[in-house]
Amino acid sequence: MKLCRFLHDGAARLGRIEGEEVIVCEGDLLGALSKTGEILALDSVRLLAPVTPGKIIGIGRNYAAHAQELGNVPPEAEPLIFLKAPSSVLSPENPIVLPRVSQRVDHEAELGVIIGRVARNLREEEDPLRYVLGYTCVNDVTARDLQKKDVQFTRAKSFDTFCPIGPWIETELDPSSVEVSARVNGNARQQGNTRDLIFPV
Repeated sequence: MKLCRFLHDGAARLGRIEGEEVIVCEGDLLGALSKTGEILALDSVRLLAPVTPGKIIGIGRNYAAHAQELGNVPPEAEPLIFLKAPSSVLSPENPIVLPRVSQRVDHEAELGVIIGRVARNLREEEDPLRYVLGYTCVNDVTARDLQKKDVQFTRAKSFDTFCPIGPWIETELDPSSVEVSARVNGNARQQGNTRDLIFPV
């Protein structure tokens, strides 16, 4: 199922994408959704970021090749965790604004994991994927020169527009082997697969 948020007639609404149509829904993407009976053409709406997260957690240096490319040692014992500010979220097709204080801004295509319900202190035998609503595309935009200067990630990854998300949430996806790629002006710039993650989804 493809879940989305969209703008239509000046109002943000919820829906399910089926082919070239949006089945309009009401309720909560992270809770109960029900159909309103209204159906819109997909090309008549503007897709928004499918979620408005209160917290964006990133896992850094999780591809060994990317870590080595940047001259970093990949983590071994546990994931390297960082946060992006929720104010960095950007809807699909909107422009990324480059900050004047950075001379090197990089794209980083990522698989976004949408947590669908509260989970904390899970026991080892519990399946964490049961708490996942679905998956989406994320661009972890990074001011690489500021990241190097600051040592930590917060400023470099949290400028407004530095977290494009979407266009929708895919609820039926096996995250163990997903191709992750990025194109800039139509040219392939990044290619990877989640099977190469050091710490799997």
